[in-house]
Amino acid sequence: MDKLIFYPPAVSQRNEWYRFFSCGMIHADIPHLIFNMYALYLFGSGQNYINAEGLKDNTGVEWFFVKVFGMAGYFWYFTMYAAAVGICLLPTYKKNKDNYHYRSLGASGGVAAVVFAKIALDPINGIGLILIPVYLAGFLFGILYIFISYQLDKRQQGNINHSAHIWGSFFGIVFIIALCQLSGKYPLLPELVEKIKNFRLDQIITFGRG
Repeated sequence: MDKLIFYPPAVSQRNEWYRFFSCGMIHADIPHLIFNMYALYLFGSGQNYINAEGLKDNTGVEWFFVKVFGMAGYFWYFTMYAAAVGICLLPTYKKNKDNYHYRSLGASGGVAAVVFAKIALDPINGIGLILIPVYLAGFLFGILYIFISYQLDKRQQGNINHSAHIWGSFFGIVFIIALCQLSGKYPLLPELVEKIKNFRLDQIITFGRG
């Protein structure tokens, strides 16, 4: 735990830069690990279904990367996740590089990147909380999530690194849109804008399955 956890003074004074990424391989406890991996599974691996053309399809971000980029999609999916784990901690590092009492761990920044990449792909599909069958349109859920995380981060209460959640979320959206636009393989940005423009009021909240 001590060797892998994100400890800013160890980076600033001993150049242990690996901690930006190694902290994503450890979690505070079993519920922390299960929650992160369950969210990663739901939004990353997704769910199989048969589309309108009668072909097998999947709702996951990983599947999207493979469908658009072929086998290289696995590389890009892992790159987005792993890079988010480290990059989301840069603001935390800047703020706490001389704070000997600060430590952070978990893969929440990477998971947040995957969740928000999914929102970019399907902004209208409902997202909710576990065991509560009420779903808010994805892009509205994202806005609310960022707002609440920002407010909690300002208060600096508890042991959750809300800053990592916020910056991981932003990274996920920017990464998947930039990759699609720069590669020319998929018009994600105009598609995202069009879906939100055609958003209907009856899609704000849905019940049952999201």
